[in-house]
Amino acid sequence: MRCPRLFSPAPLERGATVALSESAARHCVAALRMGPGAAVTLFDGRGGEHAAKLVEAGKKHATALVGEHCPDDRESALTVHLAVAVSKGERMEWVVQKATELGATTITPLLCERGDVKLRGERADKKQAQWQQIAYSACEQCQRNRPPQINPITPLHELLASEPSALKLVLHHRSAAALQSYTAPSSACLLIGPEGGLSDAEISAAQAAGFQPLTLGPRVLRTETAPLAAIAALQTLWGDF
Repeated sequence: MRCPRLFSPAPLERGATVALSESAARHCVAALRMGPGAAVTLFDGRGGEHAAKLVEAGKKHATALVGEHCPDDRESALTVHLAVAVSKGERMEWVVQKATELGATTITPLLCERGDVKLRGERADKKQAQWQQIAYSACEQCQRNRPPQINPITPLHELLASEPSALKLVLHHRSAAALQSYTAPSSACLLIGPEGGLSDAEISAAQAAGFQPLTLGPRVLRTETAPLAAIAALQTLWGDF
């Protein structure tokens, strides 16, 4: 039987007994038919992972005894901040999941001039929590132990005023600048607009804030395709691909 990896919202210490989330309990017991004594791997986002064994195994409640710690994180040396306009339906969930698998360190959902999703207040908070849970689940699958931080939904002008990355790039299909024209950075921020693209004023504001134009070739990519292609290219040139 395979050894499932599970995110623990509670801090992990060797020798402690921790309660699994209801969804994790259901996955182990109902889906995988695991019982007491079965091996699992737990990680809490603080670095590394722990071997563990199920102690209680109910369909809605399960506990595990935390064992030895392994320090592996499987993180790229390149820190990648993805700042991407919020898109409709499952497309944003897809971006969060796949960007996590590709090694994004931080993801900031953006409100842009041409964006067709307007989330505020409690709805925005719920979406942020949902996207963070998707990132946890993606880490369980791809064996990362440090989930990316999903920031609150942020207006573009606030991001432009505060982004500290060494290399700041704004995707702009009318630009001729390719990734190879830039010097290898220690950290990078990718700014990607909505389906209709960033407005001319937003592109000008981004460049005034130190963002450099970037093209991913002659084809226009959809808003859920562009960030994944860009992160993969960054990891190939300067990361761990």
